[in-house]
Amino acid sequence: MTRSIVVGPLFEDVWPLAADHLRTLWTERGPVDYYRLEETPDRLTAVLDEPGSITEIAALGVPVTDADIEALSGLESAFVMTDSMYAVDESVHDRLRERGVTVLDHTNEGFWAQSVAEFGIGLTIDALRQIPQKHSRMIESHDPWDLDQLDNDVPGANGHQFADDPRFTNGTVAGTRVRVAGVGNIGSTYADVANVLGADVAAYDPYADEPCFHRTGARRVHSLEALVADAEVFAPTVPLTDATEGLITADLIHALPEGCVVVLITRAGVVDMDAVRERVLADEIALAADVWDEEPLALEDPLLDRHNVVHTPHIAGRTRDANESWAELLDAHFRAAE
Repeated sequence: MTRSIVVGPLFEDVWPLAADHLRTLWTERGPVDYYRLEETPDRLTAVLDEPGSITEIAALGVPVTDADIEALSGLESAFVMTDSMYAVDESVHDRLRERGVTVLDHTNEGFWAQSVAEFGIGLTIDALRQIPQKHSRMIESHDPWDLDQLDNDVPGANGHQFADDPRFTNGTVAGTRVRVAGVGNIGSTYADVANVLGADVAAYDPYADEPCFHRTGARRVHSLEALVADAEVFAPTVPLTDATEGLITADLIHALPEGCVVVLITRAGVVDMDAVRERVLADEIALAADVWDEEPLALEDPLLDRHNVVHTPHIAGRTRDANESWAELLDAHFRAAE
């Protein structure tokens, strides 16, 4: 029995820590042949020592041909990514199934959900308190300190007594009406944390069962129109699919109350970004976003460096924890297939 992990540079560009962690986990079950490639080969078996002896393989970012499948004559279970580092190669998996090989797929199991949800909570707090804007202004001048407040005889009475922008939802998460569209892996965690912090949380998801809402402490709402009607913070956390593209229409964006904070942490394609831009630039709503309709944002984009926008460069799921969770979930599938 031989187990092999083959890692191409494309995979490491996307998941730089995952393969090493997978190797560590596999080593707990015995020897592992580990191939880290500096260049992508034309075919998988070109880099393998004895392909016919391999019983388990994780091929990550490496082409797999029909000839490779034939050469892997002893294969029992496999996980194969070739071009996309977010999805398995279904055509290769189909051919392996025809050979009687158990093929595994864990790419939709929320391995980065915790990282993204926590990041979303961070963006929410940043937007409520305008933390990034204050940080930036402190570097440039003393204006944020309010020097008139500093010049007083009251101990500890330094700085602003009220430092938030009353035009937009501000202050604590506690007591804020947080409205979440989608209670999957990311949305349920985001809603749960907001609930623990004391927010009034309501959520919409026609595909989730009742326990999903109970676990998050969210009140179930049965339409998007009702969800946005009283939102102080609105977080559409559904993944981008054919069914969800443009789910949050311009009418829904225009229905958001003045001052609402829109939090984007999954994909910008689920919302009508033209409508979001229109209302943000009109100072009607605030935006806290890690994902965008254009990536990277042009440096002259008017959404950048605004008082009502918190922006990050699509990094919410890019953590060591997400990489390790990716490997742990895949390892669990291989162990179950033994």
